[in-house]
This record gives sequence, C-alpha cells and structure tokens, in this order.
Amino acid sequence: MVLSLPKDIATSAFLDVETSLTGRRWVGPSGDEQRLAEAMEQATGLPLPLCKVLVTRGISPDEAPGYLAPKLRDLLPDPMSLRDMGAAADRILKALKAREKIAVFADYDVDGGSSAALLLDWLRQQNHDATLYVPDRIDEGYGPNPTAMAELAAGHDLIICVDCGTLSFEAIAAAKGADVLIIDHHLAGETLPDAMAVVNPNRQDESGDLAHLCAAAVVFLVLVEANRRLAKDGTKGPDLLRMLDLVALATVADVAPLTGLNRALVVQGLKVMSARARPGLAALADVAGLSTAPTSYHLGYVLGPRVNAGGRVGKADLGARCLSSTDPDEALAMAERLDQLNTERRDIENAVRDAALVQAEERGMEGALVWAAGEGWHPGVVGIVAARLKEATGRPAVVIGLDGAQGKGSARSVKGVDLGHAIQRLASEGLLIKGGGHKMAAGLTVDRDQLEPAMVRLEELLAKEGAGQGGPKDKRIDAALMPGAATVELIEQIETAGPFGQSAPAPRFAFPDVVIMHTKRVGTGHLKVSFGDGLGARLDAILFDAFDGPIGPALTAHGGARFHLVGRLEVSQWGGRKRVELRLEDAANASA
Repeated sequence: MVLSLPKDIATSAFLDVETSLTGRRWVGPSGDEQRLAEAMEQATGLPLPLCKVLVTRGISPDEAPGYLAPKLRDLLPDPMSLRDMGAAADRILKALKAREKIAVFADYDVDGGSSAALLLDWLRQQNHDATLYVPDRIDEGYGPNPTAMAELAAGHDLIICVDCGTLSFEAIAAAKGADVLIIDHHLAGETLPDAMAVVNPNRQDESGDLAHLCAAAVVFLVLVEANRRLAKDGTKGPDLLRMLDLVALATVADVAPLTGLNRALVVQGLKVMSARARPGLAALADVAGLSTAPTSYHLGYVLGPRVNAGGRVGKADLGARCLSSTDPDEALAMAERLDQLNTERRDIENAVRDAALVQAEERGMEGALVWAAGEGWHPGVVGIVAARLKEATGRPAVVIGLDGAQGKGSARSVKGVDLGHAIQRLASEGLLIKGGGHKMAAGLTVDRDQLEPAMVRLEELLAKEGAGQGGPKDKRIDAALMPGAATVELIEQIETAGPFGQSAPAPRFAFPDVVIMHTKRVGTGHLKVSFGDGLGARLDAILFDAFDGPIGPALTAHGGARFHLVGRLEVSQWGGRKRVELRLEDAANASA
C-alpha cells in the first residue's frame, strides 16, 4: 500500500524527522502536489506513485503520455540554430570528399572519448580513417597545447577539437597549415580562438537554449547537419540513430541535466545500447558484470568510470579507442585494462579522499566553499574527490594536487551556483594561471603562492551566488511505502518516468517504522540490510560506504530499535529472477 500523507506536509517535517542520522530534515510532497497527483491518477489511469513523480517534474496530465515516451524528432533542434554550424559541416564534408587527412583532438574524459568515437565511427562508415589524439592528463594537461597542435598540423589538413579548445588561443594558433574546427560546450570568453569554426552552445553570442548539451550531443548535431547536406547531394549518410548509445553515455557521465532534449537522447541511446552492437560498450558491460539492460545509473556509475579510468590513471586515449573499436577481441582487451585501471583509480581516490576530508574539516565546512590541497595528489582523482566533498557538504568544492610551484585541481558545484563563471573570473583577475569549465564543473591551475588568495576570492564570489546558505540541505522524499508495496511491477512502472540523473533525480521513498532484521558487512565497507514491517513483509537494502558516516554503525548496533529508512528503489536480476532492492541513503530513529 502507498501511505497517504497529511495535507500540511509542506510545513511539517516528513515523518516528523527534523534531524536524521545524517543531519537532514526530511521534506515530503506538499498538499498541492498530493492533490495534483491524485487528479492525474484519475485523468490518466497511471499508478499514483508514478503520478507523484510526474507532478514533481512539473508534468501535467496532458503532457504525461509524451513525457513517458519522448520522441527525439519532436525535440531535436535545427542544428543551424548554432553559430558556425554550416561552416563546420561544410569543412568536414570537404575533407571527406577530398580524402584529406583528419585528426580528432579529444578531451580525456567520457564526454571527450564519446565525442571522438562518434566522429571516428561516422568517418569510418564512409571509408575514411582519422587520427585520434588525446593529451596526457599529467604531462600535457587539459585541452589542446601548442606542441601537439603543431605536430598534428604538420601531418593533417583538418584538426577537429572535441570537448575542448574554446579557450585554447595559443594552441589553435600553433596549428599552422591546417584548418581547425572546435566542437565544444565549455564556457567561452568574450573572444574566440582563430579557428575556422567554433560550434559551442556556450559561446557568449549564443542564445543559451542549448547550453545544457554535453560535447557529444553537440557533435551529434554537427553530424545531423552533415548528413542533411549529404542527403541534398543525393548521398545517404551513416545511421545516426544507431550512434545515440555514445551520446547517452556522455550525457549521463558528464552530469548534463536529464531534461528535454537530453532526456530524449538518453532514452533512445539506452535502447540502442541494449542491442550490444558496439563492441567497446558491450565489452565494458561484460567486464563490469552487467547482466541486464543498462540504465542511466549504469552509464554514470558503472560504464562511465571505466571509460574515464584511462584518462585518470592510465593511457589517456584508451577509453576513446575502446569506444570506437570495431574488433570485439580488441575491445575486450582494452575493456579489461580499463577495468584494472578503474580498480587502481579507486585505491588512489580513497587515499586522497580521506586526506582531503580531514583537511576540509580542519579548515571548516560551513562557508560557501569547501576546499583541500595536497602534495602529490593525483590529478586523475581530484575531480572525483571534489564531487565527494560537494555531496557530503552540499557546497561547491575544490580539490587541488600540488606539484612543485603549481597546483592543478578540479571543482564541482551545486545547483544554482555557476562555478565555471566564477573560475573564469579568477583567471581573468590573475589569481589563476588558467581555469574554465561549465556551471557544475571546472578545472584550474594555480601558483602555489596564490592558492590561499585564490580560494578566499572564490569563496567570496560563490557566496554572492548563494552558496553555503543554511545548513545541510533537506532530504526530499516523494512518498512513503510499506515493504510489501515495493514490487517489481511498481518499480518498473516508475522507471518509465526516467532516465533519472542530474536535474531529474530518481524518486526517493521512505519506509516508516521498520524492524532491522539482519545486517551484514560486505565488500570494502558496504552494508547489506534486511528490514521488515513486523507483519511478514521484508525488503533488502544496501548502503555503500556505510561506515564512512553514522548510518552503518547505527543500523549494525540497532539493539532492536525501529527506524525510518529512505532511499531509491531498484530492480536487480540474479539467476533469472527479478527482485527489488533499496539503495539506502538516510535513516532516522523511529522513536526519536
């Protein structure tokens, strides 16, 4: 059964939990949301829990059918709405027709690797091979550099920079004798590099309507326009719909908001991915032990980290080469190596995370910014650790690895705070050697002796945007369920409102006043929990990194106490059978 909630829920804490074990106040649906969900249930015949999710997304009953089955053709914009689109498409087609030598210069993350794989795949299907170049994170840093661009220009007619290049003035100028195209999504400055075309929805002279796209989605639009121009000449281009698996992977892994066009791209991309036609993605799924059709969770937390591992702690181009491989055996070998590197990355990350947390706690985590810097911290994991600090504190976070006279770091932001703009401002003020990114994530390089002043100034800028106001953020809960109501059928119905991710979080359910029946520590600090309502119904849950916070110890030593549990429900498959599991996020003592 689904529990009914009081109509004054907006003003009272959900289940009267003012302070959970993690220090959060629980907030449930408002009375208006309850009534809208009930009205939608009557108008559409959809299950009430699903209606509650749709209402929180701002979906009306009339919009519900289209939202649950988004059609890409209804949401795909005209590629020509982006500046320089025509010039970019024409130059790529000219190189294709003249059999010119093309190089693809890509960032070393999932978005860069997916963007490169899209271009390489599209060109290969037309019997044209291109050179892939991905800079080494440690030796070369992010984006094009003058040495690499000059060397590529000496042997190629066209260089296409993907997921990078918008701020690389010196490097683009060094590409003498070759034309350069930039297809990117990072925030641009007032001026642009001297490239033949800069296709970027985050140019300052763009409308901003497509600013939420990742680089792979922008590359996809360029290829849509190129295909359209091929069609006008009577030539059929590659089937771009079959390439949406790469766009979906990049969109989720780059934490782009899963709304509007992005959501449609991911919905269709997951369908393509389930066919396992791309050897690299199939191999990555196999080495990760993924036995079910992928979801957005798998893209962000299973496949994405493995693609990223090469750029973080191994060979920078390994992820892009795996994604673009057409040989299953070659793809499997690369996927296995990426899996090994991902394990190494986790070990490095854990050491840096522990040190960063101690440092951040000593500095204080109540302001508008949380930051930490350490000697020799690996550049490949500082971004992940920054994300962990952000999640733990609800504040923008910066983590920097110091090496000699400089430090290289990554920053992650919270909703409503434009971190990329603030980092760019610091660079323009001379407090950073360089820096850039987008609203939610950015990278920076800073002189060691400017570190403290830069972080003080950054905190000032972020405070003006509202960062750090108030205590830990409220825990939003969509509905309360009893353990027996969490069926496979219900969860599969709710998943039609997905995919879930950035700006479209998976619905969160509370299980009130439950009995902890069994706990078991598994893996490296995770906790398996079995709980029930005391009347026979029971449900299993898992809490990752359970003993890094207060929940694991409290549930392990429950002493018969009853708890309210909160988390996200998932359907897993084992031995051919489906079952529901709660991914536990928070808990509160039911007798408090």
